[in-house]
Amino acid sequence: WTGMTFGLTILATWYWCTDQVIVQRSLAAMNLSHVKGGAILASYLKMLPMIFIIMPGMISRALFPDAVACVDPEECLKVCGTKVGCSNIAFPKLVIELMPDGLRGLMIAVIMAALMSSLTSIFNSSSTLFTMDIWRKIRKDANERELLLVGRVVTVILVAVSLIWIPILQSANSGQLFVYIQSVTSYLAPPVTAVFLLAVFWKRANECGAFWGLMVGLAIGLARMIMEFSYPPPRCGLYDPRPPILRKVHYLHFAIILCALTALVVVATSLLTDPPKESQKAGVTWWTLPRDRRQPDISLPKTSPEGQAWENGTEGTVGTIRQKRSWTDLCRSTKTEGDSGNQQRNLTDIHESPFWSRVCCINAIILVSVNIFLYAYFA
Repeated sequence: WTGMTFGLTILATWYWCTDQVIVQRSLAAMNLSHVKGGAILASYLKMLPMIFIIMPGMISRALFPDAVACVDPEECLKVCGTKVGCSNIAFPKLVIELMPDGLRGLMIAVIMAALMSSLTSIFNSSSTLFTMDIWRKIRKDANERELLLVGRVVTVILVAVSLIWIPILQSANSGQLFVYIQSVTSYLAPPVTAVFLLAVFWKRANECGAFWGLMVGLAIGLARMIMEFSYPPPRCGLYDPRPPILRKVHYLHFAIILCALTALVVVATSLLTDPPKESQKAGVTWWTLPRDRRQPDISLPKTSPEGQAWENGTEGTVGTIRQKRSWTDLCRSTKTEGDSGNQQRNLTDIHESPFWSRVCCINAIILVSVNIFLYAYFA
C-alpha cells in the first residue's frame, strides 16, 4: 500500500504537472478555466480504464484460459510469440473472437486511431523538446525551416528506436505492458517530480541545484532500469537470483527512494550555491505569486520577427495577423484594429470567471472523492 499511495502519487504528479503532452495542451488554452476544465475532463476519462481495460481483461482470462492465461512457456510462445505470458492479447482476443464482422472492423479502427493519436502526441512533444531546447542551443542562428527539418528527422529516429525496442518490451516485466510502463516511469519520472515541487514551494531552490538533482536522479534511475533489463524476473515458483535491489525493492518503492534522493541533492546543492535573485523568483513560486491574479511581467526573448513586430506595434504585422485570421473570421465576429491591443493584454491575463472557477473546483473535489473511494474499496 505504501507504493500505491506514495509511489503512484509521485508518478501522477509528474504526468499531470510536468509531462510535455499535458503541458503543451495547457499552454494552448484560451484561459485558466479552460486549462482546469481540460485537466478535469481528462481525469474523468482516466477512470474509464477500470471498465474498459481491467474488466475486459478479467473476462478474457476466464473465457480463454489456454491462451490469455497460459502458464507453460512453450504454450505461450505458440499462442502470442513470447514465453513470459500472453496477457497483452486479452482485449484483442475478445474483439476478434466475439464481435461480428462489422463491429470487429470498427473496433480495430478505433484501437488504431487511439494508438496513432497517442503516438503522434508523444512524437510531437519529443521532437519539440529536442528542437527547441537542444538544437537551438547548438545552432543559435537556425531559421524556422531548419528547425522544422530537424523536428521531422528526430521524429523518424524516434519511430525507428520504437520499432527496435519492441523485442525488449516483450521480454521485460513478465511481458505485461502496463507493468512495463509503470516501472520505466518509476525510474525516470521521480527526479522531475522532486525538482518541480521544490521549485514551486521552496524559494531557495536554484538552477544549479535543479540541474544536479536531475543528473543524479537520472543516473540512478537509468542504473536501476539497465539492471531490470539485464536481470529479467523468473517465473513463479522458481528461485530468484537477481540482486537484492531488484528482488526486494519494488519499482514503486524505488520511485519514493529516488524522489527523496533527488530532493536531498537539490536542497544540498542549492544551499551550497548562491540563492536566486528576487527578480528571478517573482511570479514563479507559490509564495511569490501576485495576489491580484495578473500575470507578472516576465521578460522572455523574442524569437520570431512576427513577435518582435507585434511588440513594437508595427502596422505590417497587424495586417499580416489579420490576414492569417481572415478565414476564421467567417465563423465569428470581426474585431476592429483597436481590439488587437486588448487581445494582446488578455494573453497575459489569468483572471477567471468566478462561476467557472467554482465549477472546476467542485469537479476537482468530486474527482478526488471518487478516486479515494475506489482506492479504499478495491485495496
